[in-house]
Amino acid sequence: MIAGLIILLLVILFLPFLVKAVEHNLEYFLFVMGIIGVIISKQMNLKLFEHILQNKLIYYITFAVLIAGMLFFFFRSGINKMIELLTQKISIQFFVFILVLILGLSSSFITAIIASLLLTEIMHHTPLDRNTKLKVIVLACFAIGFGAALTPVGEPLATITISKLKADFFYLARAIGFEIFITILLMAFLAALTVKKANKVDKDEYIEDTEGIKDVFLRAFKVFVFVFALELLGTAFKPLIDLYIIKLDAKILYWVNMISAIVDNATLAAAEISKEMTNEQVRAIILGMIISGGMLIPGNIPNIISAGKFKIKSKEWAKIGAPIGLILMATYFILVFIFKV
Repeated sequence: MIAGLIILLLVILFLPFLVKAVEHNLEYFLFVMGIIGVIISKQMNLKLFEHILQNKLIYYITFAVLIAGMLFFFFRSGINKMIELLTQKISIQFFVFILVLILGLSSSFITAIIASLLLTEIMHHTPLDRNTKLKVIVLACFAIGFGAALTPVGEPLATITISKLKADFFYLARAIGFEIFITILLMAFLAALTVKKANKVDKDEYIEDTEGIKDVFLRAFKVFVFVFALELLGTAFKPLIDLYIIKLDAKILYWVNMISAIVDNATLAAAEISKEMTNEQVRAIILGMIISGGMLIPGNIPNIISAGKFKIKSKEWAKIGAPIGLILMATYFILVFIFKV
């Protein structure tokens, strides 16, 4: 069973980079892998599907994506005019800096889902070429992922961590708030720097959104499939996590948690976090998961929403996200474990 799960993990990690059909249908691929995973781990039963379908979070996420998508669809021209006016009044670099900063910090209260939906719609209307938009989006998704961990409102990872530790609402803000704020600021700065080096494009070149109402519903459905797939994968890999991962030293666990780039980090948090852990261990675990979540498209829901809207390929995302993630992982490892900051 364990060997089968490890092979499945490798398939999920590498196949999207090797097969175009998988890359273009990532949500369905992950769903199929989730089904195979629960079969391998011998947890395939009707109760599992009932349990997942009873999870209100799936419906909240799906309807949030649907409603926001419909609002953006009907008010697209107004949004476009507003952004056009703003980018005429202030520099595009400053606009992008403020955008990433605000979305990163506010995601802990408006949720990572809403923040990423705002990101995709606003970025579509900015006068930038696709390659620059892609870089800004990846950086912004890192910022949103970090910011959402400040409070239990932002994302399930924070909710489960607070619940498992029986801690107060602002526990994570105190524990890793400094690291979160600095990282969001860094992502905003890098996004502005990226835009500064880019050339502004004409209006006719960047307004290319032909998305219809059918596409809005399809995107919401794909998000539903993606979240369902994460639940299946989390259940499938739980025996592997329980048997090996949770017994590891915090320093090793920090790096092993890079699997949250493809496995639901809320599942990892539920398995790993306990009241017996020190603040250092909790900080290391959460930071490792948050950073890894930005490295690949399946790592976080904002990633999948953004990648779907802008048709970002797995290789394109990894080319930007993986180096940033690895640098952040190494930096925080040194700060937390060596300098004990």
